[in-house]
Amino acid sequence: MRDYRNGRAGFDRVLMAVAATFLTVSGTAAFAQSDAPRTTPADLAIDAAIPFPEPANVPPPTASDFKMETTATIPDPATTTEKALETKPAETAAAPADVRKDDTATPPAAATATPAAEPAKEPVKAASNVAPADQPVADKLKEMLGAKSSKYFDRKGERAAVEKFYTAREYAPLWTQAGALTASANGVIARLKDAAAEGLNAADYPVPDFTAATSPDALADAELKLTASMLDYARQAQSGRMHWSQVSADILYPDHPTDPAEVLANVTTAKDSSAALEGYNPPQRLYRELKKKLAELRGQGEGPVVQIADGPALKYTPARGKKQPEIVVEDPRVPQLRAKLGITENADDTHYDAKVAEAVRKFQDGADLKATGVLDDRTVKAINSPKRDRAIDTVIVNMERWRWLPRQLGAPSLGNAYVILNIPDYTLKVMQNGGQVWTTRVVTGKPGTHATPLLTETMKFITVNPTWNVPPSIIYNEYLPALQQDPTVLSRMGLKLERARDGSIHISQPPGEANALGRIRFNFPNKFLVYQHDTPDKHLFAKEERAFSHGCMRVQNPDQYAATLLNITLPNDRYTPEKIRGMYGHSEIDIKFPTPIPVNITYQTAFVDDAGKLQLRKDVYGRDATMLSILRGSKGRDLENVVARSQPSYSRPAGSSLPSNVAFNSDYGSSGPSFFDRLFGPRTPPPPVRVQRPRRAVPR
Repeated sequence: MRDYRNGRAGFDRVLMAVAATFLTVSGTAAFAQSDAPRTTPADLAIDAAIPFPEPANVPPPTASDFKMETTATIPDPATTTEKALETKPAETAAAPADVRKDDTATPPAAATATPAAEPAKEPVKAASNVAPADQPVADKLKEMLGAKSSKYFDRKGERAAVEKFYTAREYAPLWTQAGALTASANGVIARLKDAAAEGLNAADYPVPDFTAATSPDALADAELKLTASMLDYARQAQSGRMHWSQVSADILYPDHPTDPAEVLANVTTAKDSSAALEGYNPPQRLYRELKKKLAELRGQGEGPVVQIADGPALKYTPARGKKQPEIVVEDPRVPQLRAKLGITENADDTHYDAKVAEAVRKFQDGADLKATGVLDDRTVKAINSPKRDRAIDTVIVNMERWRWLPRQLGAPSLGNAYVILNIPDYTLKVMQNGGQVWTTRVVTGKPGTHATPLLTETMKFITVNPTWNVPPSIIYNEYLPALQQDPTVLSRMGLKLERARDGSIHISQPPGEANALGRIRFNFPNKFLVYQHDTPDKHLFAKEERAFSHGCMRVQNPDQYAATLLNITLPNDRYTPEKIRGMYGHSEIDIKFPTPIPVNITYQTAFVDDAGKLQLRKDVYGRDATMLSILRGSKGRDLENVVARSQPSYSRPAGSSLPSNVAFNSDYGSSGPSFFDRLFGPRTPPPPVRVQRPRRAVPR
């Protein structure tokens, strides 16, 4: 219940204020009745005699002084009196000046009449969160994004993401505040300018000149250009400057494009925008090691470069018995040649001897020149083009290929276990928990149409005592022509020839010691129909270059490989090489992996070995040359145009036929299982095959 004393005090303040106002107005009106100035002594004396009220020393009335009690309660005398007192001042103030106290009270209907409507007010504009100094730039950004954003962002999804991002911040500039660069802007600019450290081209990510941007138009233009360069960098750092399909049809890696909205949110909210942007580069250790080697290579040769002068060809001829003595020529260029090729012994010797000739031969081999050991004009030109330039190019294209690979190479539930095979190095490694578990030599596909494809798939099972289902390419390109010459060649090789009703041919070799796949096949289903397997021909593993297969990968020690993989995915079964060999026989045995193991087939012509040394390998498939040609012949975003590649065709080539006297092991109805299903099992349960006619040994 309201305290009467507090209510009375409020009333007193209102009454005194009204009285003071009334007296002041009345005095002023009376004083103003005379038009003549009151300046005579008599007037001044009269004015001095008239008492003027002193201003009331009370606070002005507040809204609470006029507040009506609305709570429904049982009234008591004090409260009722207070309410009456509270309403009187309001009525008095609202009444016209000529209304006397004894006038008739206003009828209730008139008292409740609706007051005249006030003029409509202007809608109140919401307060902007953009700093006043940045508002002109924000206005320009809104205009540009509404009409010209395709000028800056022409990739699918980028324009919408950028517009949404800037709309959410009321188009406030991101990279400047009151015209000055922000910390985020400085970090992004530093990363873009240092793009070469990642094997990228800084020219592809231009940085606008903010110092020259002195108007809102120029600042908004620079803002969007820097945003576009940042998005370009993140995308190419993560996915590559070129798509793998531009290089070869024999490459298939999973795409992992950037999300422009995620890039904008990540970089702009990070404490270190430079580090956040750098994070879109590959995280793998082998990539980071190549990055370090790239920096080392670029730091070499800061002093004057030694150039070998042109001159006659130099050739060393070794002695051949008594009839042909050793021929060693002299030339003043030889000491410089020794320095170039790293020969420290007899550094000032001008003789082109056996040691110098051997160093020249090795250089020629590494530079894709004919390795003759003769110092000719082409060799001099290659030597004068610093070797580190070729090494830099090789490192850069290898860093580019790392961008194609998945960020997560291994299976997390298996300690990030994975298989990685390096074609130019002819090696296979099993990795787990960041370290190498096991390694072996491999034989890979021959250059050309039999090149081993680059891919990432998952190994789902291994097959002990596999059947060799001969690939269609071998059937139609090799075996059918051989049958034309000798209709009995397949039977002598232990191969089975079958023909489907549609005329397609299937050739297979039953399990056994002589099987072309050896004793074990490692299955990671893929569109190229390749796999890893044992081989009865072990002698090829002794060679340094081992590109001899039709595309599949032959493993030197398959029993150890199988045991290593099975101990990762089935650790409780305790497989050993001896246990694997005990399963050898004539019936296929499939051992399925509860958790598949990723298999990454790579092409690393440059890598850092365990001793920290940069290793370079021969570009056996010409992938480096193709990529360098693309990088040098294209600019910026043109590199990312994807070239559509057709799927490999395993259909019967036109004109292929069988001699009439070839004996079939069997005929079968329909078209039979596909080659993929023969290799890796059916992807879906096939319908039952209806046999239309009895099988015959020899078709009519």
